[in-house]
Amino acid sequence: MKLSNTMSRRLHRSLIVFPALALAVTVGCVSSSGAAQTPEAKKTTTTLKKKIVPTTIAKGATIVDPTALAVLSTITVQNEYKTGYSRSLFKHWIDANGNGCDTREEVLIVESQSKAQVDAYGCKVIEGDWLSPYDNVMHTNPSELDIDHMIPLKEAWDSGAWKWTAAQRQIFANDLSDPRALIAVTAGQNRSKSDRDPSNWIPTQKSYICTYLSEWVAIKAHWYLSMDQSEFGRIKNLLTASCASATIAPWGTAAVPPSKSATTSITESTSPVATSATTLAPVATTPVAIADPAGAIGAREVTPVRCKKAESGQIGQYKGVAYVCSDHRKDGTAYAAGYYMWRPA
Repeated sequence: MKLSNTMSRRLHRSLIVFPALALAVTVGCVSSSGAAQTPEAKKTTTTLKKKIVPTTIAKGATIVDPTALAVLSTITVQNEYKTGYSRSLFKHWIDANGNGCDTREEVLIVESQSKAQVDAYGCKVIEGDWLSPYDNVMHTNPSELDIDHMIPLKEAWDSGAWKWTAAQRQIFANDLSDPRALIAVTAGQNRSKSDRDPSNWIPTQKSYICTYLSEWVAIKAHWYLSMDQSEFGRIKNLLTASCASATIAPWGTAAVPPSKSATTSITESTSPVATSATTLAPVATTPVAIADPAGAIGAREVTPVRCKKAESGQIGQYKGVAYVCSDHRKDGTAYAAGYYMWRPA
């Protein structure tokens, strides 16, 4: 939906990938760990290790042309399946890797611009620094944030998840395999979005629209989810008008999605299906050399959110302060696999 000088890390994240589609997701819900808080807090980081629920579903195909418009053209256009949805059909938030942190807390920890403060016993995030890309608002209190599913759970259901197993829906609803699937955003923005698609809701932050549209397309394609005509039409029009060069990057280590053959149409399809292409390798997390911050003078304006792997080591500025695109924080602690962030140089 939008690109701009304050291109959020998700804008940079607009490079999206999808070798094998994984399942779709809904507006984030704010969930918290059951652990009791304690006055004594500690700072911690978490290495996100995804526990993938075994499935026997075949892998999907990747696309040759990574532009969002090209990927959009591979998505099936058909009427939505609007019966039978219940949020309880998508079990979340879970502790997939058994480290004591549920999915909500994992996202808060990894997306904090500073090292998140977590209670000393259990896993409850107490404080951090988060930039909501939907409205470009900074937050230090996690209670002000919702974890949004880029593809709302109901939207996923209506678009094909109604045919998935309970295990597949759980993987989709807790997908930590790629930073685009779940996003910490201002609670009000998440609730304003609700289960709406881009035909009737887009972020208020204009510089994020192209990223938002690209990521929406990528996740739909990755999980073999369909679009209805109004959704497809508006996304195509917006991409064509303002985001024709927006691209989709690799997904990293995503869960196995349902096969295309398993996704039978509810109505007659009006869009061609993609053929296979190159296999995109997982994003590397090896630390990179950082350029001298002094070079930030006159550098482009950036927003302290995610950036692209290809920009790793590049310098920008935010409110007159030098920022660098890196896979680790200034104190040397690494972000989760596949995460590159604009952080103070």
